[in-house]
Amino acid sequence: MLLDGKKLLITGVLTPQSIAFAAASSAQEHGAEIVLTNFGRAVSLTEKTAKRLPAPCDVLELDANDPAQIDAVREELASRWGRLDGVLHAIAFAPQDALGGNFLHTPWESVGTALHTSTFSLKALAVGMLPLMEADGGSIVSLDFDGQVAWPIYDWMGVAKAGLEAVTRYLARDLGTHGIRVNTISAGPIRTMAGKGIPGFEQITDAWGSRAPLGWDPMDPAPVGDVVTFLLSDLARGISGEVIHVDGGFHAMGADPLTDPP
Repeated sequence: MLLDGKKLLITGVLTPQSIAFAAASSAQEHGAEIVLTNFGRAVSLTEKTAKRLPAPCDVLELDANDPAQIDAVREELASRWGRLDGVLHAIAFAPQDALGGNFLHTPWESVGTALHTSTFSLKALAVGMLPLMEADGGSIVSLDFDGQVAWPIYDWMGVAKAGLEAVTRYLARDLGTHGIRVNTISAGPIRTMAGKGIPGFEQITDAWGSRAPLGWDPMDPAPVGDVVTFLLSDLARGISGEVIHVDGGFHAMGADPLTDPP
């Protein structure tokens, strides 16, 4: 099994449709022991969803914007496991006025919230868990949505994801000396609870399957979850600082040959 004996921290599991849930399921199926996190009222929902995983696991309180909670989770994992082999960062949020075509009018307060939660939190979580990983190395994976281009309605979350890709590269540079790999997965659109909260998200999802050469099922997060497992495994030991596209090949296509004019 790819992750036999690995100890993993997985954030962002909310419902069974979550990409993080697919990653958690895949990780357990490949032998990992996992702990999930969420915070506030979402903890109870994560606990309910965790019961649908292949094996029982605990849910810890973790607001990635709160250094004290990051420290508390690290101390809990230190006493429980003594080490940490991998982290999935599946954390993103932007206020409604930072999305949906409001780019020119979004105030800094909303932009700052999006960047703090969706971008800076990767660095905060990586640094917070570093004491558990620096001796033996490991893997940190985050979830991206292609930040190289401007998308309809994605607005400041798109900027935050572009920042996430940059943070991935800088963390790969600074943590590589500890044997820690840092990569992000640019996933195709999945109809998660977070995705449904983006105004006009269907503008992106509806056309994806026809342009992606392999097709794309926005109801199936499993292909993304399986690549998370690969990146957390030792098979990916030579990969760091990468943006891995798991999108049915959509990112490589310049036009849809069936619908776009020549």
